[in-house]
Amino acid sequence: MEFRPMRRAKQQLSQAECDALLREQWRGVLALAGDGGYPYAVPLDFLYDAQARKFYFHCAKEGHKLDAIRACAKASFCVVDGGVQRADHWSKDFRSVIAFGTVRVIEDGAEKDALLRRFGAKFIPTGQELERELANAAARANVLELTVEHMTGKRVNES
Repeated sequence: MEFRPMRRAKQQLSQAECDALLREQWRGVLALAGDGGYPYAVPLDFLYDAQARKFYFHCAKEGHKLDAIRACAKASFCVVDGGVQRADHWSKDFRSVIAFGTVRVIEDGAEKDALLRRFGAKFIPTGQELERELANAAARANVLELTVEHMTGKRVNES
């Protein structure tokens, strides 16, 4: 598929700027085709592998998200930073990244466990807490992988 170019190209972030924003941020919104043709957008913690151009998410083993992915694996994922308040204006300047691609459930147990450990390294403060969390929740978790087909970033200056 041919993706649209950004309409406001002067605001486009470089790939390096997109990668930096994705390293800094923890959460974004995954958008899927949901029930009855309604969009289903859900906020999620994420990992991003810039070299592989893949996002990873953890979730339960059943639910709306997985049903939507089984019906249509195409998705978009959007991450927005907190913005910066301008001293001379009421608005905030912010950066965002939106990625389009396909999602799959990681089936390989060793790969899933390794990714859950990477999640833990990003989100859980200590190794002891990570081990406790993995012991309690890993068996009940799925890991999703979004392979990026197209990604753009944008800097918005609202003044």
